[in-house]
Amino acid sequence: MKKALVLLVMGLTVAGCSQTEKGAGIGAGTGAIIGGLATGNVRGAAVGAAIGGVSGALIGSVSEQPGQCYYRDRYGNRYVDRCPR
Repeated sequence: MKKALVLLVMGLTVAGCSQTEKGAGIGAGTGAIIGGLATGNVRGAAVGAAIGGVSGALIGSVSEQPGQCYYRDRYGNRYVDRCPR
């Protein structure tokens, strides 16, 4: 029950946000959870939240740009370019 309530509150929190803000919020939350679990301390959770927030904002901002797609090359680098037709 507690988990369902937390998820409901998180869902309502980002309901009125732009895609960039939603991406940043979801990325920060996910990053904090993964960082906390991986390191077992608050510092790891904070670093995970920062990295996840920036990554989520980047992905969210791309989704607001019509005709733009998010790509990753064979070396793992990310970039934004026009979508194929």
